[in-house]
Amino acid sequence: MSTNAELFERAKLAIPGGVNSPVRAFGSVGGTPAFLVRAKGAHVTDAEGRDLVDLVASWGPAILGHAHPEVVEAVQDAAAHGLSFGASTPAEALLAEEVERRVGPVERLRLVSTGTEATMTAIRLARGATGRDLLVKFDGHYHGHSDGLLVAAGSGLATLAMPGSAGIPAAVAATTVVVPYNDRGAIEHLFAERGSEIAAIIVEAAAANMGLVEPDGDFNAFLARTAHAHGALLISDEVLTGFRVHRSGMWGIEQWTGDDAPDLLTFGKVIGGGMPLAALGGRRELMELLAPLGPVYQAGTLSGNPVAVAAGLTTLRLATDDVYRRLDHAADVITDALADALRAEGVAHAISRVGSLFSVAFRDGAPRNFDEVKAQDAFRYPPFFHAMLDAGVSLPPSVFEAWFVTAAHDEAALGRIVDALPGAARAAAAATAV
Repeated sequence: MSTNAELFERAKLAIPGGVNSPVRAFGSVGGTPAFLVRAKGAHVTDAEGRDLVDLVASWGPAILGHAHPEVVEAVQDAAAHGLSFGASTPAEALLAEEVERRVGPVERLRLVSTGTEATMTAIRLARGATGRDLLVKFDGHYHGHSDGLLVAAGSGLATLAMPGSAGIPAAVAATTVVVPYNDRGAIEHLFAERGSEIAAIIVEAAAANMGLVEPDGDFNAFLARTAHAHGALLISDEVLTGFRVHRSGMWGIEQWTGDDAPDLLTFGKVIGGGMPLAALGGRRELMELLAPLGPVYQAGTLSGNPVAVAAGLTTLRLATDDVYRRLDHAADVITDALADALRAEGVAHAISRVGSLFSVAFRDGAPRNFDEVKAQDAFRYPPFFHAMLDAGVSLPPSVFEAWFVTAAHDEAALGRIVDALPGAARAAAAATAV
C-alpha cells in the first residue's frame, strides 16, 4: 500500500504541482492531500484505507451519494454499448428535455463537456446576439478558466491568492469589466456610462466560489432588468447551484419570469452525475443562433458523450423532492451543530446558505462581496480543516469553497460530523495569524 505522501511525491514528478486542479494540492490548508481510491454513499476512502465522511461530493455532482447503484448501472450499461461515438445518440434529447421541464427559461439546451466550456460558449453567444464585445462580471465570481473570465475570479485563484493568471492578453482582459458583487449602484453607474457597449452580465446565481455569498434580495432579477433596459443579456451561471439548491436550481427558488429572467443559463456538476458534462440553455431564438442553425460556432468531439449523459439523466430522474428534503435536513443538522460549536468557543463566524449549499466565514456578519470574504480570519480554517480530517471528515480544502451534502448522509454520517465539530472549533479558536 502506498501512502498519500508517497503518491503525492510521485505525482509531482509527472504532473505540475502533482494535481490536475489547483485546490487539490492543499496549498490553502497545508499538509498532504488525500488520494482517494473509493467512494460509496456519504463516504470516501483514501489510499491509506481511511474512511472519511465526505462534504465535498465531487464538488457537487454526487447529490444522491457516491456510486449510487442505479447511476452505476446506467453508466455500465451505456459503456457496454460503446464509450463514445462522435455522433448523436437518443439520450441526448432526453437529458435536454429533462432540464427544459425543470427550468422555465430553458427552451433549448446544448450539451458540452465542462462548465468552463458552457460559460465560454454562453458569452460568445451573447456577443454574437448583441453585436457587442463588453462583458460584466463580479469580483470573486468564478466562471471557469477561459481567458476573459480569469479577471478578479474566486475559487482556486482566491485560494492561491492570485489576482489573475499569466498568459491572458491585455486586449482580452480589457473586454471584461469587474464590479463588486451585490452593488446595485456600481451596476447602474456602469450601464449609464457604457450600456451601449455591454453584451452581457454574467453572474453566479448564488456566489459559491468565494464561499457561499447570497444575492441580496432580488439582485438577480435587478441584473436582468438592468441588462434588458440597455439591450444587453444576463447569463446566469448555475454550474454549482443548478439542480443542487433545488430540483430546478436557483430558478426554482427565485422563479424569475418575464423581464426578470436570465437569457442564458449554464449548468455543470449535477447535470453530469459525476461525469464530465455541462450545458448551456436559454430562449429558443438565442440558442438557435448556435451552429448549425446560426452564425455562432460551437463544437465538441465528445459533447453529449453517451456514458456521461447516462449518468446525468439517471441522476436527475432520481433527484426527487424526497432527495431535496434529505439534503435540506442534512444541511440543517450540520449548520446548526457548526454554529453551536463555534459559538461555544467564542469564534466569530457567519454561515451563509442557499438550499443545502452552505459555507462558513470566520467573521462577524455574513459577507456580501469578495472584499468582505477576504477580510475574514481565514487563518482559522486550516487548523479547523485538519481537526475535522483527523476526526474522519473530509471538508473542502479551502475556506473559499462551499460545502456539499448528499442524500446519502444518514444519521450515522451526520453524527460523525457533529461529533467532530467541537474539536475543530477549539482548533480554530486556538489559531493565530502568522
